[in-house]
Amino acid sequence: MLQALDLTKRYPSGASERPALDALNLTIAPGEIFCLLGQNGAGKTTTINLFLGFLQPTSGQAVIDGLNVADHPLETRKRLAYLPETVMLYPNLNGLENLNFFASLAGFRYTPDELRHLLTRAGLQAEAHLKRLGTYSKGMRQKVGIAIALAKQAKALLLDEPTSGLDPKAANEFSDLLLDLGNSGTAILMATHDIFRAKEVGTRIGIMREGRLVETMPTNDLTASELEAVYLQTV
Repeated sequence: MLQALDLTKRYPSGASERPALDALNLTIAPGEIFCLLGQNGAGKTTTINLFLGFLQPTSGQAVIDGLNVADHPLETRKRLAYLPETVMLYPNLNGLENLNFFASLAGFRYTPDELRHLLTRAGLQAEAHLKRLGTYSKGMRQKVGIAIALAKQAKALLLDEPTSGLDPKAANEFSDLLLDLGNSGTAILMATHDIFRAKEVGTRIGIMREGRLVETMPTNDLTASELEAVYLQTV
């Protein structure tokens, strides 16, 4: 569902400087949750932005569902949902209205009952559906973001530090949502600093350093403490 083929991004600040992303090769299948770990500047967000089409690659390809993102930006974006660290929603609209608006932008029409079902499936309590987004916690906004992904019937989900700033209960609830999405066949790429959350939800983990993917491993081969040791040795 998601492929990086020698994907490279070099910013025009000097030809001698290292690329922000250096010949990344990666394949993420439907139902797989791939977690990217690495320090700030390692290339995690650049990778996600290339899949989103926010950046153009210097060379190589970002491929979604068999389509090159650079050649088919609109078609590939329809297959995606994206959750940044802070989900940008309209604070003066309630949860139901936000979901309806973003679903309609993607070309989907739902009844109020169907919208409520999507919000409930994403873990948002019924009493919050008609409250303004300005009153929501970060965890509640993330759930609306997941509901938007469900409404768009996204084949792939990209996440950039989605659990940053969440309390432990909200982070656990968010992990459960990701596992449900993975089990339903969604391909998930998550950039994170949270080693233990990555171990909890990921099917595979990649460690990035200075723009390169230097380690890839299945999570069931490692304990959380072993993963932490590998991460510290690598970065």
